[in-house]
Amino acid sequence: MKREVVLDTETTGLDPASGHRVVEIGCVEVVGGLRTGAVFHCYLNPERDVPEEAFRVHGLSTDFLKTKPIFSEKVDEFMEFIADAPLVIHNAGFDMRFINAELTKLGFAALPMDRAIDTVMMARKKFPGSPASLDALCKRFNIDLSSRTKHGALLDAELLSDVYLELLGGRQVTFQLDANKIAVANMASEAKTLRVALEPRDFPISSEELEAHAQMLAKLKKPVWEEYN
Repeated sequence: MKREVVLDTETTGLDPASGHRVVEIGCVEVVGGLRTGAVFHCYLNPERDVPEEAFRVHGLSTDFLKTKPIFSEKVDEFMEFIADAPLVIHNAGFDMRFINAELTKLGFAALPMDRAIDTVMMARKKFPGSPASLDALCKRFNIDLSSRTKHGALLDAELLSDVYLELLGGRQVTFQLDANKIAVANMASEAKTLRVALEPRDFPISSEELEAHAQMLAKLKKPVWEEYN
């Protein structure tokens, strides 16, 4: 089954060309649309201040981030985790622009945009004219948002993985998988209980065999069956 990585970032602002940087990356591995439990998560020192408007969104302060590793210290681990998997991203252009800005600063090749699966575009195609924010989609699919008091890259990636599954067909997909498992189990059970009836065969006893049997019985002293005669 296909491996994909659901990815989200938090940043100091809206445009890397203006000097804004990534401050948090959260990645969640999914296989067949379902989370495997494998994640990549890090906070990053942006080597600059965090503007107040960005702090109000994600709650990551300059003081908190200045003790965190810089991107160059985490890039190898990040690249190893995403490997060659498709990247599932909400509003992919934003996150890809920031990730590629960080990568190219270090001499890495930019990640191609066609590698990204944009869940905003998926949602707009599936529900034209309806809100396509992560909050709106979580509410549409009854996904618990109680822990999302602020934006956080790992939490948002986990929520997005649930939204992505719903956009793919949701519980219908898992029901189909379960139905397939049940069908296979039933077939296995039927195979175990199947019995093949064979045609009865005749094995006649010769006179020599009867005589040998009688001689053997004559040698027995007080056979058990005589006690019940």
